[in-house]
Amino acid sequence: MAHPDPYRLTGTPPADQRGDRTGDVDLTRALLWSLLVLSAAADMATSYGGAAPWTNVACGAVTLLSAGALVLRRLRGRR
Repeated sequence: MAHPDPYRLTGTPPADQRGDRTGDVDLTRALLWSLLVLSAAADMATSYGGAAPWTNVACGAVTLLSAGALVLRRLRGRR
């Protein structure tokens, strides 16, 4: 008795049976990641550069808020 190979690719499944939306771009997520990286770099530069303490605190707050927003979006997306 021949069993079909479950791992054989026979064609593209219909659009309603595809898993995730790989072609869509999440603009908010991309902007939050960009903000996180830029603010972390600015925070590091102000720390080592000897800038005024308020700039270091401001950059750190932006980093913390963007990381928190990314975590919240991830946790809400699991539901």
